[in-house]
Amino acid sequence: MYLIGGSASTALAERISRELENAPFGLPFQKRFPDGEMYVRIGDSLAGADAVIVQSTRTDADLVELLLLKDAAREAGARRVFTVVPYFAYARQDRRFYPGEPVSARAVANVVELGSDAVVTVELHSPLTLGAFSKPIYEVSGIPALARLLAQRQVDLIVSPDKGGVARVERMAKLLDKPWIQLAKHRIDSDHVELSLGAADREKVRGARVAIVDDVISTGGTIVESAKLLARCGAASVAAACVHGLFLRDAFERIKAVTDGIYSTDTLVNPAEKASVAPDIAQILRQHAAGP
Repeated sequence: MYLIGGSASTALAERISRELENAPFGLPFQKRFPDGEMYVRIGDSLAGADAVIVQSTRTDADLVELLLLKDAAREAGARRVFTVVPYFAYARQDRRFYPGEPVSARAVANVVELGSDAVVTVELHSPLTLGAFSKPIYEVSGIPALARLLAQRQVDLIVSPDKGGVARVERMAKLLDKPWIQLAKHRIDSDHVELSLGAADREKVRGARVAIVDDVISTGGTIVESAKLLARCGAASVAAACVHGLFLRDAFERIKAVTDGIYSTDTLVNPAEKASVAPDIAQILRQHAAGP
């Protein structure tokens, strides 16, 4: 297996390489033409090898780079190409809400699987996206990586900021052998939410060291309001943890001001990445990329 790190996931690709008993790892040459078009080149021969391309698609440019890298791997002689997309962008639009809208998750899935023998991703926003793939697709959970990190911290209670995250915090609570609760959320707009907590759960929070766990932190509005509510309820400390740390605009600074710690995995390069999904991705590759 030969690991190729795209510019959005270089460090993670190298970590996966180490997890795979130091499988060969390479960085492609990249440049921009004067008109802005991207150029990539894989320097090593991949003749007969299985190529694993690791590239999150946070931006449209990341997606184009991924397409070019897959084609370059084929041109370099790769026998099979496994595409690892740690952060799969456009996954929020997993259905049509209004006439004339695209199902963005499906459209991007169709592009990502082009030239791939299989796709690996981490903590998709919705399981509906899995059905958009025609090639084999394997989803890695980011929760075990966060659990390995939080197990080294002092945490008494796991908190889901909304109903949609219940399955996630249930898994985290089971891995850490800790109780969990869910906040009631009403979204006002993309930056503002209203949160509440029942009397029984308020008692659980009082004096507890709590960790808010979410799949994505983008603008940070939900996490900030969750942390403030938990502090008002008497929490001894409040940490925020997520799989994908986007931290748009000043989100990181705003969350830092109201929490005692911010933790993210390395699916995206961000100031809070302290847990790695490399062992979990490597395990999937061992299980499903092996064979004739």
